Amino acid sequence: MTKGPVRLDVAVGYAVPRKGIPAAASFRKWVAAALTGRIRQADLAIRIVGAKEGRALNRHYRGKDYATNVLSFPAELPEGLPDGVRLPLLGDLVICAPVVAREAREQGKPPNAHYAHLTVHGALHLLGWNHEDSREAECMEQLEREILARLGIADPYLDA
Repeated sequence: MTKGPVRLDVAVGYAVPRKGIPAAASFRKWVAAALTGRIRQADLAIRIVGAKEGRALNRHYRGKDYATNVLSFPAELPEGLPDGVRLPLLGDLVICAPVVAREAREQGKPPNAHYAHLTVHGALHLLGWNHEDSREAECMEQLEREILARLGIADPYLDA
C-alpha cells in the first residue's frame, strides 16, 4: 500500500450521446477511489462506447461475439519510449453504455452505482487483480465492496 492520494490523469471520451451517462468527474472520482493507496501515479483513458463498438472490441480482443459491460486493457510499456510519453501509463477501460444501462435495469440498481462499480472493477483489473478462480474472485469482490462502501454505494453483489 502507498500513502497519500494518487496523482491521476484520467481522460474520458464519449463515443455515444452523454444522456444518462455520468460526467467525466464521476469517472475520475471512482478511479481515484480504486487506486488510492495502491499506486502513486497513474495515467489512463476511459472510453464510453455503444453496443457495436463494444461487441467489435470484445470479439477482437477476447474472442467473444457480444458487447460486454467493461473491458480492461493494461498498458504494456516497451523499452525506449518516445519523447513525450508520460509514465506510468496504467491502461485503458472501455465501458459499453447500453450494456451498463440494461444490467442496471435488470438488477434494479441505480445506473450511476453500476457505472461506479464497473469503473472500480476495471481499474482493479488494470492493477492486475483478476477473478479467474473462486479465491481470486472472492478477494477482488471484497475489495470492490470496500471501495464502493467508502463512496456510499451499496454492495453490488447483493442479489447478483
